[in-house]
Formats: sequence, structure tokens, C-alpha cells
Amino acid sequence: MTTSAARPGRKRSATGFRASKAGIFGATLLTLLMAASLLAPLILPYNPLAQDFPALMPPSFAHLFGTDELGRDVFTRVIYGLRASMTVALVSATLAGTIGVLLGLLSGYLGGWLDAVVMRLMDMILAFPSTLVAVVLVAVMGGGITPLIAALMVVGIPPFARLTRASVISIRERAYVAAQKAAGASNVDIMIRTVLPNSVGGAAVQFVVAASTAVLTESGLSFLGLGLPPPNPALGEMLAAGNDNLFIAPWYPMAIGFSITVLVMALDALGSGLQQQFGAATRRTAVVA
Repeated sequence: MTTSAARPGRKRSATGFRASKAGIFGATLLTLLMAASLLAPLILPYNPLAQDFPALMPPSFAHLFGTDELGRDVFTRVIYGLRASMTVALVSATLAGTIGVLLGLLSGYLGGWLDAVVMRLMDMILAFPSTLVAVVLVAVMGGGITPLIAALMVVGIPPFARLTRASVISIRERAYVAAQKAAGASNVDIMIRTVLPNSVGGAAVQFVVAASTAVLTESGLSFLGLGLPPPNPALGEMLAAGNDNLFIAPWYPMAIGFSITVLVMALDALGSGLQQQFGAATRRTAVVA
């Protein structure tokens, strides 16, 4: 059951997020971007692959971001590119978070040889630049969305594992955990019903950080030609094409760069709100199942 003292803590936690203007701004902006990308086939008048217009037209009411070098509407392709970036970011962050939290929970609570093996494995991954690891993995597995997600998942696991392990090591020494052990609760029951709920705050913030990092990494890989294969809209690939036409149509790469910035800014603002929320939550009475 949940202690009565835990209920006020939950209220303060929610208030912490509502009091964060950055968090509210980020959540609202991210919701709008997700809605626009999901509803794109219904609300956008152009096909992202159709070459129906003159090349490199400047921005206008008919084409908000102009047209690209093949006569495709850039705004339409940006919205579809945002959908691809958000899909890759959210799926890879979810998978990395699930695996990383599980490894951190087992490593921190059980300790011993398992802790040593898991942490050395995480150290091995962290020893190399994450972008370099992602490039190598994508190059080995080939292009496409699945290898891209797998690569971003691998480089995203260590931060989740280390954060969760640090929280679990602190929590496992507390009196309420010892009380549950004395009452005969199993390790699995304690980990799932008590330790995990009290250690997810850092992982929740890290999820947003991982998603934001994945957007930038995915854009970088697409810029290098290692992302989604053309003609699928990908922000990095469009940025590379816009860079080739920088002096002819400067609005083209600027529009793509602005779109990437807006998405990362929304995620970072949301992360700021979550950090404020869970920062307040660390001061509450623990939730004991």
C-alpha cells in the first residue's frame, strides 16, 4: 500500500511541473509538433515526394518554406521529416530507457559480480564518442530506420543504467527497504514495487535528454547519408541538400535548421520542467508498496 504521507508529495510533484513555464512551453510545443506530423496527410495540401513546382522557389503563402532543388514543397517535407525524427527519437529513447533502467536496477540492488560486469560494459560503450558508435553501427547494419533506432538505442543505454544504479544504491539502504526484507518480501517484489518507483525520477528526465540527443544524432547521420534512404523526408538529408544551395536559396537550409532547433528546444524545455518536478519529488516521503 502507499503511505498517507506519500500523497502530499505527489501533489507537490505535480505542482512543480505546473509551476515550470519552460516545462509547460515545451510540452505544448511538442504536442503541437506531434499533432502536425501525425495529421500531415490530412492537413497538408502537397505530397512530400511530388515534384510539381519550379525548383528553389522562395517562401510564399503557397509554399511557406519555398521549394527544394527538385520542386518539392519544403514545408511539407519538413513536417514529414519531423515525424521521422520524433519516431526515431522516441522509440530509441524508450528502448534505451527500458534496457538501461532494468540493468541499473539489477546492478544497483544485487551488486557483486553482476554490478561489476554491467558497469564495465557501460564504461566500454561510454569510452567511445556516441556519434562515432552510432556511425559505425549504422554503417555495419546498413541504412534504414531500424538500424538507426538500434544504433541510437545502444549509445543511449549507459546514462540510464548509471543514473538508475546510483539511485538504487541509495534507496536499497533505507529503513523501509530493510523493513520489507524483515517482513519476508522477496528481492523481486522489493525491486519492482518499492525500489523502482522511487528511482525513476532521474530516468524520466534522462528520457527527454536521450530523445533530444537522438534527434541531433539522427539529423547528423542523415546529413552524412546514413539515415533514412531517399526520397524519404529526413531533416539531416534535407539540410545537406540545402547546404549545397546555400548561396542560391539561403532560406532553404535556414528553414531546415530552424525546424531542428524548434524540436530540440521543445524537448529541452520539457526536460527542464520534468527536472523541476522530480527535483521536488526527491524531497517527498518514499512510496512504499
